[in-house]
Parts: sequence; structure tokens; C-alpha cells
Amino acid sequence: MTRLLLVEDDPRISGFVRRGLKAEGYVVDLAENGREALALAAEAVYPLIILDRMLPGVDGIEVCRELRKLRLRSMILMLTAKDSLKDKVDGFSSGADDYLTKPFAFDELVVRLQALLRRGPHLDEEGPLVVGDLTLDPSGHSVRRGGRDIALTAREFALLHYLMRHAGKVVSRTRLLANVWGYSFEPGTKTVDVYIRYLRRKIDEGEAEPLIQTVRGFGYKLSAGGTGAGRTVPREPLPSSARNAGCLP
Repeated sequence: MTRLLLVEDDPRISGFVRRGLKAEGYVVDLAENGREALALAAEAVYPLIILDRMLPGVDGIEVCRELRKLRLRSMILMLTAKDSLKDKVDGFSSGADDYLTKPFAFDELVVRLQALLRRGPHLDEEGPLVVGDLTLDPSGHSVRRGGRDIALTAREFALLHYLMRHAGKVVSRTRLLANVWGYSFEPGTKTVDVYIRYLRRKIDEGEAEPLIQTVRGFGYKLSAGGTGAGRTVPREPLPSSARNAGCLP
């Protein structure tokens, strides 16, 4: 299953594109600004990145340049309302492989990304993820802990996959809702908490070392050497530079 990165700050567009691409069989991670896009692209292998040009903070042109400086082999489709010849030249000059202007037809987006994926270099499928004695194999869609196989629903698997790809890091409920459920809003339910309980029963129950931790008031973290299922750990302090800038992780 091909995993793409969508970088888009407009929730209407990101929701529309993600739903459509998921229906086409793609897995889509979402970044809502340039800095988050660079962080995600450095952590995972994406054969293709759909990149909005007009982003808050670091714009799409600068993101594209930084991605190319990192020598990432991902194909980049720039998606933007800026449609002048100079805008397109700037986009391609920054490292984009294709340039699609808004408004756009979804069918054209799909055809263009398929063409880019055919042109692009072959990127190896993501290998198994391991945290402690827990192993998740994306290609085989299997999960094992110690010597036992663990059966998960598709949503449970997607949630565990995301947590394991960010192992050791605190992940907010908002980020989980965006990247696992595709929600750009809080649905008014305890959706994430409910599914975390499901995972804990299957992953941690009966184990000497629980892996899923709750960070009070923020979200969850999956790591070996944790504090236990159902228990909370203090929220990690922000660096002084982030506190001074008013930034949250």
C-alpha cells in the first residue's frame, strides 16, 4: 500500500483530497505547515509528496528546496492557486516534479500522481517496526508481541502503526485524529481514547512491561520502558526556546 504525504493547511481541501486518495487505495499522512512537513519527510519514506505552495510560516517553495537539500528521492507535486508562468518556473526551479493549479479536478490529481509514481525511483516498502518485544509488519499487515500474534482491526492497526512510527514521542489527540481518522476537527467524542483502550487490551494486558503511555492533557506515547498501561506520565517540558516563542510540540 503506497503511503503519501499531503502538505495542506486548508482543512476543506485536505479533507477532500485525503478522502479521495484513501478511496483510491492510498495511505495519506497530513502535515498542516512547512515545518511539520519537513519533520515527517525526515522520519518516513514517501514515494510522493503533494505540497501546497502557500503555507503558513515556511512556504511550499522553501519546503521544496529543503527537501531537495536533504536529497530525498520523493516525487513532489506542487498544488497551488498561483498560476502565472513565473510561479510555475519558480515551482519547478525549487525542485517540484509537477505543478497543478487550484481549483483542480480530483481525477486529474490522481492521474498526475500515478504518472509521477511511475516515473519516480523505486522506494523500498517500509520494513517492520519494532518497539521492545512488539513488532508490526506493514507489508504483511501483522502484529506480534513476544511469541503471540495479535489480531487488530484496520483502524487499530493504523493507530498502532502511527504510534510506532513516532515511538518515544508524545503524539497529540489532534494529530492522531488528523492522520489516522482524517479528521480536521474534534468530532466531539472520545474516539482516540476508546481506540487506545482497545489497543491496550490487545497489546499490553497481561504483559510485565506495558508500552502505551498517557500524557495527561495532551496525548499518548508508545515506548519500551514505559510507566504502564492506563497510567499517566508527566508532560515533557518544552525547551526554553519553544516556550519563549509560544510554540507547542
